[in-house]
Order: sequence, then structure tokens, then C-alpha cells
Amino acid sequence: QVQLEESGGGLVQAGGSLRPSCAASGCTFSRFAMGWFRQRPGEEREFVSGIMWGGKTAYYGDAVKDRFTISRDNAQNRLYLQMNNLRTVDTAKYFCARGSHYGLGNTRSEYTHWGQGTQVTVSS
Repeated sequence: QVQLEESGGGLVQAGGSLRPSCAASGCTFSRFAMGWFRQRPGEEREFVSGIMWGGKTAYYGDAVKDRFTISRDNAQNRLYLQMNNLRTVDTAKYFCARGSHYGLGNTRSEYTHWGQGTQVTVSS
């Protein structure tokens, strides 16, 4: 059974940084694309970033490009999201997701397993 557990969210001032992480178990982590999504109350889940199974290529939503960096440690089965220059609009619950087998991680439809999320709150 695939399990994804996020940690590392929190409260930060605008302009600050956070680095949530995701621990994966129950699958051969290195063979799957992985990604981050976020969701604000009353809104749809939004694609933030995805990374292909081998880690060589990453994708970003327009709202976070040049501020966020996704990475993965296949030896430790962990996924990370370095978030810099945070803005109040980045306030949301952030979810780790598993994409397709040997996938690129750049399409919403390929994500089939989700964690419970970690809250990120950016104050002005």
C-alpha cells in the first residue's frame, strides 16, 4: 500500500523560505514520477511542481516558477520542495503525490496517490 507523508510546512513571513518534504513507502519510489500540489479552501487542487522518475527533469506551475525547486532523493525515498521568496498567495495546504510508473510528472492526470498534506501559511 502506497503511503505518502508530508512534513515541514509551517508559518513564515512573506519573503521567507520553507522546505517541505515527503516520505514515501509501499512502492519502488525511484521508478515513479512525483509531484507537489496545493489547495486553498474552496478552490481546486493546483499543480505546483513535478519531477520525472529519474530526477533529471522538473516542471513547475507558472505561479511558482523561479521561486520553488523540487528535488528527490531516491536512496531515501524522499521528495522535497524548496520554497523561496514566499508570498501570501502561496498560503495553502501542500500535497505530495505519486505519478505514473517511469513517468515525466508533468500532467495532472498521471497522479493517482496523495498524501494528507502539510499546511503552509505565509503572513504579510
